[in-house]
Amino acid sequence: MNQPNQRGGGGGFRQQQQPSPLAIVTKKTQFDTNAYTKLAMAEVWRKDWVYALVPFALGLLPAIIWHSWWWLVLSFVLTLLFVLLRSAQVTGVTQMEQSKPLFERMSFEMDPKQLLLRVSKEKAMQLTWDMIGKVRRDDDAYLLYLKPGAPPADTAGWRLWIARTFDVPVFLHLPQRIFNSDNDRKLFEALLRRKNLLA
Repeated sequence: MNQPNQRGGGGGFRQQQQPSPLAIVTKKTQFDTNAYTKLAMAEVWRKDWVYALVPFALGLLPAIIWHSWWWLVLSFVLTLLFVLLRSAQVTGVTQMEQSKPLFERMSFEMDPKQLLLRVSKEKAMQLTWDMIGKVRRDDDAYLLYLKPGAPPADTAGWRLWIARTFDVPVFLHLPQRIFNSDNDRKLFEALLRRKNLLA
């Protein structure tokens, strides 16, 4: 008698796709949007603080010709606007429809070919390793940074520079506590090193 998942068998049942025998499977976790905002904001301002000096300097330029304290006020207002706009860009990532899956409760399955983000048995998102740009290891977690998307082909000049300079980091947060054993964590680190993602 044929089994249900074989050709010609009755019922048309299909087995659930099982993880690869080489896969590292983690416990479920959920990345909090506030934790993401805090980490992303710290990284953005560590890199972009120097750009906040540009609106400050532009606001002070007229003071060379016309001496007034109002130019200093204008400098502070322009700098504050820049900081607010850049910070809104970072916090906006958590509200975008494309990034919603990153903040669902999920487990991870990693093997040499792919990284699978599994929300349920039926619902999973597949990432290949070439979609990961770099990995940072903190004391309690791994941050897997996704490569930024390419700007549209018709973008050129200063718009292209802005698109590349003011991108927002998007990353997966894998706490070390989600690994089922210390051996799994070491295997994951070895996999990252083989992919040249972790020093």
